[in-house]
Amino acid sequence: MMNIQRTIDTGSGPATAAGKPVSSPIADDKEMLRAARDLTKDISEARAGIYWTDMLGSAVVGYGSLAAAILLENTALAVFMGIVAALSLYRALLFIHEISHLHKNALPGFRTTWNVLVGMVMLTPSYMYEGVHTLHHARTRYGTAEDPEYLPLALMKPWSLPAFVLIALLAPPALLIRFGILVPLGAIFPPIRKLVWERASALAINPDFRRRPPEGDLKRRVFWQEALGMVWSWALIGSIFVLGWKPLLVALAVFSLTAVLNQLRTLVAHLWENEGEPMTVTAQYLDSVNVPPPGFLAEVWAPVGLRYHALHHLLPSMPYHSLPEAHRRLAKHLGTGSTFDGANHGGMMALVWRIARSTMRVR
Repeated sequence: MMNIQRTIDTGSGPATAAGKPVSSPIADDKEMLRAARDLTKDISEARAGIYWTDMLGSAVVGYGSLAAAILLENTALAVFMGIVAALSLYRALLFIHEISHLHKNALPGFRTTWNVLVGMVMLTPSYMYEGVHTLHHARTRYGTAEDPEYLPLALMKPWSLPAFVLIALLAPPALLIRFGILVPLGAIFPPIRKLVWERASALAINPDFRRRPPEGDLKRRVFWQEALGMVWSWALIGSIFVLGWKPLLVALAVFSLTAVLNQLRTLVAHLWENEGEPMTVTAQYLDSVNVPPPGFLAEVWAPVGLRYHALHHLLPSMPYHSLPEAHRRLAKHLGTGSTFDGANHGGMMALVWRIARSTMRVR
């Protein structure tokens, strides 16, 4: 498994029957795990002022820029405002990741407000991540066939990478069809409801993932979020008879750009070099990616703490605003050349090239 196993091959060591060198899984770096726990205890609380200001500000800028993109007659300026809208709404949307990790008693009202202002408007309510993303962090699921958010992209064919990114362009119209057509059909025909829930109710990239029925409080939230999503999708479709096609088409174009940005970020969030075997926490960390400062661009394409994705896998409940400080402390304590340093990478293009080169070796 490429970087996920260390190969022991001295020329005189044991070998398999096929004559290949013996490989051993990466053992957990206990010093790193202890440091991650001990050095960050005092910064583990979510700060309401940061969450609310960041999320609301991103949404306001995003929707204001979207309105400008729709209303402006100057094409170049409209395109520029559309890009600003896509980037701002992308940041606002990524709070769904934080919501999936927040303790139920933390930040009262934040999840509901986010759903009303962002999740429902973009037809990506929080239930699409809640109860799904945590499976990606499960100790024995990461990188296996039971992980909804993992594909061994580095071990797939070269054409799989552009296909993986470009398919995201279809996400907004697909969500419109899901909520506007398939949800009401599912209320009438149970087999459709079952199919839509299992295959199209989670932000997953593993095509073999099947979502289990919702339980407890999530079941109630799913009902209301799907109902509101259906009504909103009908309103969007109906808007063409009142406002014409332009507003909806511009909004879909902006949301498609947002979806592609997220897919590009997903592409470089991991090295995707695991072939399905369970991994140690340290192996999971090294298969994940940090893009720390000084570069600024990573904060644009991986906002809300996601430039520290590997560190997030060590500290999944750490609030996003504390990840930069946590990274500084651990880097200083563990030093250059440590296991911790092994998950730090230079930027998106270098990561894309690394994964692309790996696919070119696949036969």
